[in-house]
Amino acid sequence: MTAPPEMRDLAQRLLNYEADAGKTSEPAESATLRVYEKLRQGLGEFAGVAGFQSLASRALALARLEAPSLSAARVTADGSLQGLGALEHQIDIDKDRAGAYSAGEGGMILITRLLGLLLIFLGEALTLSLLRVSWPAAALDDSNSENGRKA
Repeated sequence: MTAPPEMRDLAQRLLNYEADAGKTSEPAESATLRVYEKLRQGLGEFAGVAGFQSLASRALALARLEAPSLSAARVTADGSLQGLGALEHQIDIDKDRAGAYSAGEGGMILITRLLGLLLIFLGEALTLSLLRVSWPAAALDDSNSENGRKA
C-alpha cells in the first residue's frame, strides 16, 4: 500500500518549511521531529492525547512496512516520538557523505502516513484547516485537488 502522491507532496512541503525555519532557529532537532511535534500539539487539542497516540502508532506501523529503518522509533503514551534521533543522525552522516540535502526517507514516509490517515478520517478540508493552524505561512493548498479548486 503506497501513499497518494498528494500526501507525499504535502509532507515534503511541511518538511521543507521546517528545514528552512530550522536554519535560523536554535533548537537542533530535525525537520521531521518539528513537523511531528506540531502535528501532535495541534491534533492533540482536537482529538485528545489518546486519539493522536493511536493515530500516530498506526502511521508508524504503516511507515515501518516501507522504511524498516523506523524499527527503533516508537510512539509513547503521550504521543511523542522516540527513537528517531538515531535515524536522523545517520541521515546527517549520509548527507555529509553525499553532499546533498535529504529530509530523511523514513521521516518523510512517517509524516506522509500520518497525513494520509488524517485525510481518511477527517477529510481534506478539515485536515488542511488543522494544518493551517500550525503552519499559517506555509503553502498547503493543492491546486490539483479532485474538484480542481484550492481547498
